Amino acid sequence: MASAGGEQPIIIKKKKVAGHGHHGGAWKVAYADFVTAMMAFFLLLWLLGSTSKEDRQQVQAYFRDPAGSIAGQGGGLDAPGMGNTGPGGANQGMINWDNPLTQPQTSQDPIAQSGAEAATPEKPPEPETQGKPDLDKASDAEVAREQAEREQKSLDSLQEDLKKELSRDDSAFVKLRDQILIDQTALGLRIQIVDKANRPMFESGSKELEIYAEEVLYRLATILNKVVNKLSVNGHTDSVPYGPGSDYTNWELSADRANSARRALLDGEYPEQKILTVQGMGPSVPRLLEKPEDPSNRRIVILVLKKEIEDALKGNSLVTRTQEEIINDENAAAPPPGAQTPEAPPP
Repeated sequence: MASAGGEQPIIIKKKKVAGHGHHGGAWKVAYADFVTAMMAFFLLLWLLGSTSKEDRQQVQAYFRDPAGSIAGQGGGLDAPGMGNTGPGGANQGMINWDNPLTQPQTSQDPIAQSGAEAATPEKPPEPETQGKPDLDKASDAEVAREQAEREQKSLDSLQEDLKKELSRDDSAFVKLRDQILIDQTALGLRIQIVDKANRPMFESGSKELEIYAEEVLYRLATILNKVVNKLSVNGHTDSVPYGPGSDYTNWELSADRANSARRALLDGEYPEQKILTVQGMGPSVPRLLEKPEDPSNRRIVILVLKKEIEDALKGNSLVTRTQEEIINDENAAAPPPGAQTPEAPPP
């Protein structure tokens, strides 16, 4: 409807927009909690999957009774129920390392110990070469001392092997057990096989070994070949002389008997190059000084010579031996891997 002045009125319409209101940021906190919980859940699943059943049982035992692993008079190994699962104590497997809650721990890092004295690490084992002289720079005296120590250990081991063999009931030694004497002298390891009136190694005036004496020497050859040292084989007789005018005396007899013993060792596969001397001593060194005619003066003596004695017999000095020879003596004496011990040949 027009106004009196002919002007049409202007009508302005305002549209009201209904708002939903302000929701705030609470949903963000809830979402963050959810994401954190899911991450913790998946981390727990990963940890459970990477631990063993025993570790899980130990963790379970700890949470069932955590006080059991820390209660006690001062803690430590005297705590009641220490190491038990169930009433009185939790299993110490993964959780309780000597009561960590009651005893100070030693850190590997000295800085992390807050001024405490750093734990001294265990000394690593010395290598086999440590403590031994460097032969390239060693003096003759040091080389000689090193050689003597190695050699003595080797002879001691050989003596033990011989005694064990002597004690066996199935050994060839048993037939002459009470006639075999083993000891060490300044010359080396000495094995004496002595005669008895009722069980001699040789018939009277003969150089031929009895069968049971040969068996002993066959077995000896195998054992003595374990060391690199060379042998001296000596024959001894009593003082009973041959008849007047005889060209064959106890000196020849003792030398022939020593050679018979040498041949028996070779038949037992003892290397010939490791026999240094074969000597007939005759009646000059009786075993019983007061009884020079006693049967036990008749004997075969096998000496496992020390290196210094071997060198002296050869006219050599210690420095003529190379350093490699001294160090590798044990390797030279040891049989090759897989090698079988040769059996003694039949008598």
